[in-house]
Amino acid sequence: MDWNNFRFIDLFAGIGGIRLGFESVGGRCVFSSEFDEDACKTYEANFGEHPSGDITKIEAKDIPDFDILLGGFPCQAFSIIGKKEGFANETCGTLFFEIERILKEKKPKAFMLENVRNLTAHDGGNTFKVIKEHLEALGYTVYAKVLNALDYGVPQKRERIFIVGFIEPIMFHFPEPVPEEERKSLTDILEKDVDKKYYVKDRIRESRLERLKDKNYPKPYISHENMAGSITPHPYSSALRAGASANYILVNDERRPTEREMLRIQGFPDNYKVVVTYGKMKKQCGNSVAVPVIKAIAREMINALKLDEELGGVKTDAN
Repeated sequence: MDWNNFRFIDLFAGIGGIRLGFESVGGRCVFSSEFDEDACKTYEANFGEHPSGDITKIEAKDIPDFDILLGGFPCQAFSIIGKKEGFANETCGTLFFEIERILKEKKPKAFMLENVRNLTAHDGGNTFKVIKEHLEALGYTVYAKVLNALDYGVPQKRERIFIVGFIEPIMFHFPEPVPEEERKSLTDILEKDVDKKYYVKDRIRESRLERLKDKNYPKPYISHENMAGSITPHPYSSALRAGASANYILVNDERRPTEREMLRIQGFPDNYKVVVTYGKMKKQCGNSVAVPVIKAIAREMINALKLDEELGGVKTDAN
C-alpha cells in the first residue's frame, strides 16, 4: 500500500476542512457527502465537486473503495451549547450509525472522526462508551483524545474530541502541541483595512466596553460575551460557533471578524474562496474544523500506518 497516495471519503464534509488536512499528506478524496446546500456551494467552489447529499439515502455499496473514512459527524445533539439530546435526537444524534454502517460494509484500513468535547461527558459518559464499543465491535483499535486548536498554531480556543481507529492493532499517538514560536497570533491573522460594514453601532460598542472585565487589556484582542452577559478579552478567539449571536465575539469590541479572518482563525489558506453571504460563512466556519489540527492528526495516522507496514513486512520475512 502506497501511503503517499491513499484514498479517503469525506462524510459530513461541511466546507472541506478535514479534506484539506488529509490532502496535505498525500490523500485523494474519492467521495464526499454533505446535506447543507450552502456548504455544498462553498465546497464546490473550492474543490471543484458538489458533494453527494443526505448520507442516509446513499448505499454503502455505491461508495467507491477507499482507505480512510473521515467524518465530523453533526455535533448539535451533544454540544454543551445545544440541548444535549444525544442519540435521542433523531436528526443529528443517530448519524453516527451511518458511519458505522459504511465502516461495516467497506472495512477501510482506518478512520478519523471529530466531535465536540462534550461527547465524552454526555449522558454520564454512556454516549461515548456506546460509540467506542460499536467501533471496536467492527474490529477497530480505537484511540480518542480531546485536542485544543490553540496548541496547534491557530489563535482559537477550540476543544474537540478526535476518534481515530485502525483495522489492524496499530500503535498510535496523537500529535504533540506545536512550539510557541510556530503559533499564529491575532496580529498575524487580523486584516489591516476593514470595511466599515463590519463595525458595530456605537451603543453596542459602548455597552461592551462598560462590561469589559479588563478595560486596559492590550490590543489586539477578541472579546467573548458569555451567557451571563460578561465580556472577557483574550489574545485569541473563543471557539467559532454556527449558531452564535451576531456580536458573540468582537475584535477590540469594535467590529465583527471578517469572513477571511474567520477562515484564518480556523486555519484555512488565504486562497480559499468565499462565495456565500456573511451570515452563511459565519455558520460554515462555526461548523468547520481547525485545519492545522487535522493536518497534525493526518501526519501521525499516515506515519503509524507506514510503520505498521514496515514492521509487518519484517515479521512476514522472519516467519
